[in-house]
Amino acid sequence: MRWPSSIADGLWIDVRRERDIVVLSVAMFTFSLAFQATSRYLPRYLSVLGAGAVVIGLFGSLSSLLAALYPYPGGVIADRVGSRRALTAFGVASTVGFLLWALAEPIGTLRLSGPAGPLVIPVGIFVGAVFVQAWRSLGLGATFAVVKQAVPPDRLASGFASTETVRRLAFLLGPVLAAGVLATMTFTRGFVIILLAAATVAAVGTVAQHRLYDAADEPIGKPLQGLGQLRRDLRALPAALRTLLVADACVRFANGMVYVFFVIVVTEFLAVGLRLPAALGGRAIGPDPFFGLLLGVEMLIALAAMLPMAAVADRVGYKPVVAAGFAVYALFPVLLISAPADPLVLIALFAFSGLRFAGLPAHKAFIIAPARRGAGATTVGVYYLIRNLVTVPAAAVGGVLYAVSPTVAFTAASVVGLVGTAIFLIAAPAPAPAG
Repeated sequence: MRWPSSIADGLWIDVRRERDIVVLSVAMFTFSLAFQATSRYLPRYLSVLGAGAVVIGLFGSLSSLLAALYPYPGGVIADRVGSRRALTAFGVASTVGFLLWALAEPIGTLRLSGPAGPLVIPVGIFVGAVFVQAWRSLGLGATFAVVKQAVPPDRLASGFASTETVRRLAFLLGPVLAAGVLATMTFTRGFVIILLAAATVAAVGTVAQHRLYDAADEPIGKPLQGLGQLRRDLRALPAALRTLLVADACVRFANGMVYVFFVIVVTEFLAVGLRLPAALGGRAIGPDPFFGLLLGVEMLIALAAMLPMAAVADRVGYKPVVAAGFAVYALFPVLLISAPADPLVLIALFAFSGLRFAGLPAHKAFIIAPARRGAGATTVGVYYLIRNLVTVPAAAVGGVLYAVSPTVAFTAASVVGLVGTAIFLIAAPAPAPAG
């Protein structure tokens, strides 16, 4: 194991010999740029279009449902037809979804009766989500499988850190670029422009991955076999993943309860903006663009921490790094809802939140390491199917609690997250990296 002397050097030694990882990283960058420039503002856009807390929570649950249902069939498809064809189809679907989001206002809303009053549902946003999630969720298993095929077993965490670092760079740039647009025009007009740009970027990513990805040595799995195959794949889930799965489900349920409300808390509940120092012009930045800057701070910390922590995980084991990420997930909601309306405090909190991403490469390596060659995408799909099905109600539950009290919703989320972290620390195995 060679320790990277710097973040840039660490990224270089991981990807310079693996063409497929380079191509995958480029695709991840483009789709993540499109998704992160738009998705974190969607609850705000829903609010502007007339949706209330319950509908915003239902949208979050729909996103969770799609994230639950897509990875397994996507993984099976990728193992059957190959990652290149699968990822191309998923990329086309995501591009269509961004266009539907951009057309949400002219498409119109659906009004339904609810127990607490009418529910206003922007149709284009809900239908578009079905398509936008395709590359991100249907393609999840395929992206895991590409990494496992391309790197030695003892460098799995570092291999994931390479793709994750590039992907998280897009997480940094997407919200910051969106903030720049929103700072110069009204939210609605600016966000539609951002959505159209996202569709363009997704289309470029689809073409790039299709033309550049080399599928010559890609293993092709067994034909699709319906529900019988699903039952067999569920039983075949490696035992080493089961405790991780329970803990992960708790932590993600907690995050899902409040994730869609982060932007609402910053822009409406706290209504926090930022005034630049006089040396920088003294300009006032409103809550909407300030939220994008907070996401940029979060990703800066994530990028700084990810490669060093992946190197630690490859050397000492995945468990302590994954546990640290879980703890940050759990603590952030209660810290955010308790924060004063002070921009410097929020900057510090979102910097802290960025540390949760430091454990993602180790987490992904923990999941894929036990999988058999030719079945890696299916194993990942089964894992995420179970985890995300459990978390489907989270945003709806959070929406109901948020309508009662934002403090109650965010505090309850932290309690659930801490329970999941404790389960992982007490009961999860501590496997050494393979090799």
